[in-house]
Amino acid sequence: MTKESTRTRRETERARKRVDILKAAVETFGTKGSANGTLADIAQQVGMTHAGVLHHFGSKENLLLEVLEYRDRTDVEGLAEKHIPGGPDLFLHLVRTAFLNAQRPGIVQVFTVLSAESVTEGHPAREYFEKRYQNLRDDVDAAFRALCTQEGATDEVAIEMASASILAVMDGLQLQWLLDPKAIGLGEASEFAIRSIVNGVLKPGPALGAYKH
Repeated sequence: MTKESTRTRRETERARKRVDILKAAVETFGTKGSANGTLADIAQQVGMTHAGVLHHFGSKENLLLEVLEYRDRTDVEGLAEKHIPGGPDLFLHLVRTAFLNAQRPGIVQVFTVLSAESVTEGHPAREYFEKRYQNLRDDVDAAFRALCTQEGATDEVAIEMASASILAVMDGLQLQWLLDPKAIGLGEASEFAIRSIVNGVLKPGPALGAYKH
């Protein structure tokens, strides 16, 4: 066996072990959350030591971040072009995602905790969330423009505000839901908010100041 083939086999085995760890981490953090789920729990599931998991990911924080990236990839595996849909279908995809997230509170908790911590300078998750929000704003912006063209609406300012607002309200609802799951239905509330924002762009009502008179 050549050195190159040996190296390739080792790299393949390493990649397989990383995926095994990520799958175990999704299950562990998905059921126990980011605080209660431990590297020891994950190591036991994959037949490794705690040190072995650290060898592949360096720290629990890095593993949490890669769990989110792995979730992003697997969420679109069954979609055309392995990417979230464009145009008006994107809004339906966001609603479906909210209902899906209601079934995996632990992963939602990982996302919420890391996204909040990422605002601190030098946090390892900052780049991930900066890119995530920028990409999603661009995707939602494009979806709004396609929908507005279809419906004959052309409010540029509303489109820009709505793109960020949809992401903000979805994340805000996730936080409220994590704090009190019985208070709101995550999927239902997200669907209402998304529909309201879309309708607000297509058929804007009176400005808030109008209600003062």
